[in-house]
Amino acid sequence: MKEECISTSRREFIAAASALSVAPFFVKTAKAASKQLMVRTSGGAYDEVKRATVYEPFRQETGIEIVTVPATAGKMMAMFRAGQGGLDVIDIGNDALLILNRMGVLQPIDYSRFKYTDVNDIDPSLRLSYQVANYLYANVMCYNTSIYKPGTEPQSVKDFWNVKRFPGTRTLPGIEAGTLSLDMALLADGVPKDKIYPIDIPRAFQSMSRIRPTIKKFWDSGALSTQMIASGDAALGVLWSTRAQVAIDAGAPIAMQWNDNEVLVQAYGIAKSSTNVEAANKFIDYSLSPVVQARWLNKYKAVPANRRAWTQMPASLIDPKTGQPWTASRGTFITSSGGPITWRRLPSTGRTGSSPEHGS
Repeated sequence: MKEECISTSRREFIAAASALSVAPFFVKTAKAASKQLMVRTSGGAYDEVKRATVYEPFRQETGIEIVTVPATAGKMMAMFRAGQGGLDVIDIGNDALLILNRMGVLQPIDYSRFKYTDVNDIDPSLRLSYQVANYLYANVMCYNTSIYKPGTEPQSVKDFWNVKRFPGTRTLPGIEAGTLSLDMALLADGVPKDKIYPIDIPRAFQSMSRIRPTIKKFWDSGALSTQMIASGDAALGVLWSTRAQVAIDAGAPIAMQWNDNEVLVQAYGIAKSSTNVEAANKFIDYSLSPVVQARWLNKYKAVPANRRAWTQMPASLIDPKTGQPWTASRGTFITSSGGPITWRRLPSTGRTGSSPEHGS
């Protein structure tokens, strides 16, 4: 199985840019207790949901406390470049983990020790030696519903790039967010979906320059991105679908347009410097089990990596015309193995994982 994504050029660009990030954000001055795991996360609403649905249930079952370390991708990479340890588990986008693996700071995940999760329930393209997906989401076009009424917003990436027909300030993910929308920039420039990879970086940035004057700010966190759209500082934006949905559920004047979404993968890796490798492996195993995935991602509104949890996905994630997740029916994505994910829905019966909390 290939462990190199064909979008190598995009990752190499992000890796180079990360070297310019600010100084390391976190220094671990003492060895973590054996009953604690230091986990890098994006913080905010992400941790709020996961604390109730994953972290606390995991602590109750295993006695292991999850200590979260919120940070941007750039700051975390700066920490590793400075040779600093302190993290056990890294919860971040798959591109960032592929870069970290190239830096030599990750260690293999021991799938043979999994007890909660059948690894065969996770598509091989999402399950590599040094990282494993925990869910799929997307960069989606969003808009402030007070500025653009539903149905009048851009219907495609080409529309989003059309600043004359669709005026207003915009926001896009920046380098610090780790998910630059280079795929969308090429799609807007007329590149067919099946020709986007490998990324033509010069062409992508030339396309970006066409809308640069309308961009109020490149966001570096999900909280900032939704705040900008909700406040009207940006009329239009490309946001993480998960964070946008959290804001929508809270009553923010935000709506999503799933056409031409850019599929993203959130994944786990284990730091080579971890002193709690067994606990780190157990946490990843637990988080990927179908029951936990369904409980967590039904609330966070993301597509589970474990296909056994697909039958419990929220209706908002399903394209009613195809019965598939929006990420499959309207998204652009090529997996690390170069082929598509098997999106076929599985029957609700069958293996659902084993765990004392599952009652089996």
